[in-house]
Formats: sequence, C-alpha cells, structure tokens
Amino acid sequence: MLQGFDGLLAFAVFLLVCAGLLIMYSSGYDHGTRFADHGRNMLIAGAIMFVVAQIPPQRLMMFAVPLYLAGVTLLVAVAVFGITKKGAKRWLNIGVVIQPSEILKIAMPLMLAWWFQKREGQLRPLDFVVALALLAVPVGLIMKQPDLGTSLLVMAAGLAVIFFAGLSWKLIVPPVLLALVGIFLVVWYEPQLCADGVRWFVLHDYQQQRICTLLDPSRDPLGKGFHIIQGMIAIGSGGMFGKGFMAGTQTHLEFIPERTTDFIFAAFSEEFGLIGNLLLIAGFIFLIIRGLFIAMDAPTLFSRLLAGSLTMIFFTYAFVNMGMVSGMLPVVGVPLPFISYGGTAMVTLGLAIGMLMSVAKARRLMQT
Repeated sequence: MLQGFDGLLAFAVFLLVCAGLLIMYSSGYDHGTRFADHGRNMLIAGAIMFVVAQIPPQRLMMFAVPLYLAGVTLLVAVAVFGITKKGAKRWLNIGVVIQPSEILKIAMPLMLAWWFQKREGQLRPLDFVVALALLAVPVGLIMKQPDLGTSLLVMAAGLAVIFFAGLSWKLIVPPVLLALVGIFLVVWYEPQLCADGVRWFVLHDYQQQRICTLLDPSRDPLGKGFHIIQGMIAIGSGGMFGKGFMAGTQTHLEFIPERTTDFIFAAFSEEFGLIGNLLLIAGFIFLIIRGLFIAMDAPTLFSRLLAGSLTMIFFTYAFVNMGMVSGMLPVVGVPLPFISYGGTAMVTLGLAIGMLMSVAKARRLMQT
C-alpha cells in the first residue's frame, strides 16, 4: 500500500502538522479540548489522505460529475433552507450541520479536469467558455451566502485548471492589468470611496468595510480595524526570534481575535518571530513546489490539471491567510493549512493531499 508513496510530499505535510500542533497547544490553552480536537481532526484527515491516495486517478475522475452536481445542489439548498449565523447563510442541517461550499474546493478542480480530459486534443475556445460557466455557478452561489474567502479559493482552483489547460496569455493579461488599475484607483481615492455614506454597489456592506479598514485600520481601531491592528502588533512584537513558546502576551492576554483559527499566524509570529515565520513559509513553499513537480510529471492531462489546481489551492490558502493577518489583504476568513483549527477544512486538506499522493503514486508505478 505504500508502494509509490511520495515521501517528500508526506515530509512537507508532516512538518506543517507539527508546527500546527505546537502553536495550537499554546494559543488554544484556555479553549478546553481545542488542542485534542485539533489532533483528532488531523488524524481523521490523515486517514482520509491515506485512503484517497490508494485510489488511481482514473477512478477519481469517476467522482467528478456526481460530486460537482451534489455540491451545486447543496449550495442551492443552502440558499433556500440554510442556517444563518452572524448574517451569513452558509450551513445546512441534514441530520448533521455541514458547509456545502467546502465540497466545491475539491469538486471544482475535479470537474474541470474531467471536462478538459474529455476534450484532450480537440480543445476549442467554446470549451473554455463552458469551463468558465461551470466555475461561475458555484462561485456565484457561494458569494451570495456571502462567503468571500471560500469563493476566492474555489475560483482560484477553477482558474488554475483553466490556465493549465492552455488558456492563452492574451486572455489572461488584460483582466489582470484591469484588476491592478482598479486596486491602484481604490488606494488613490480611498478617502473619497470610504467616506461616510458612500456605498459600493458591487460589494456587500461588510466587504466594503473590510477593504476600507485594510486601507486605514485606524478609522475604527476598536471595531472593524481591531483584528488587523492587533495582528500586526503581534507579528511586530515577535521580533527576530520571537517571545518564546507559550510566552506570547498578545496571544495569552486575548488581544488577538480568532487566535486558533484565522489569526493563528499572528500567534505563531509572536512566539517564534521572523525566523520561525521564514521556516514556516519555507515549509509551504516546499509543499507547493513538490505539488507542482507532481503535476508536471503526471501521466495524463486529468492528473496534471488536478494536481496543479490542488497545489494552487494550498498557495491561495497560505498567501491569503498570511496576507490578511499582516494587513496586506482584507480579512476574508481563510484558514492557514494544517495550522488553523477547523474540522471541515482539515478534511478538505486531507482529500487534497490524498489526491496529490494518488497522482504521484500513479506516475511512480508506471515507471516501475
């Protein structure tokens, strides 16, 4: 069962898991069973990873359409029958409470990889249009909940598949340049755009507030800007080598909100400093590079697209989380892979790593 197992990928995951357990023990010391629950979630994710790794990519492809249709159907059910918490309708009670949007993080790359595999050698522009439509449906439903963080992850996974499938640079560069110009204009005209009474009709009010708070956290230091300000204080106070394990004052005096979930990177930075951060980032870079190598060596188009998009999910997770905690991106509720607390997210990560292992294993078995 271990024949063809990718040891380098497993080693990268092991290092990140160890870092997650270490900081969870410290930041979750007063959260009752949070450390034990985190360890249990990791064991479950590890078991899922091992099982999925035994499934050949050709069999994984069989789950693409059913999983995608099930995910979209559940998203529609959420819009109609969903449970609302803190103004967001993201959950569904089917005997147990689930968050269907998590399914699409895996279903989306599977579906699009299947779509392009079926059209290998005869791709037309229309095929890319259909792929964008398949991506737009779940992303639109998730944004309506609203859940900007998950919609970004699903969008990143889908766009990665479309890009790796051969989308022309001529179609990629214009929207990227347009987005950069838009960001520049928002930053330049921030005082006018974020003035009282001004509404951006393309975004929800809370999303507009998050962007305005990112541009100027001091406009509401005890409210919307509190997360960003305290996160940056924790990161800066860690210095070069950190305050030491279990010695983070911002963390243990509860100045860092969501210190075991979305803002756990701030807690890690405070206790382990710049050196610890660089080592953690190096772990993620190693994982991403290994994933890209697996994608490049994949034996089929489906495997290559699936591995590449799953790797980009890990990149997006890490980049967005670290960016929002350090005040470079709006707070959108994206966890740090293998570090943040969260059962559903951990299961999703286990599935993703298992699929990467499956692709790597198929390649190695073909070479023997």
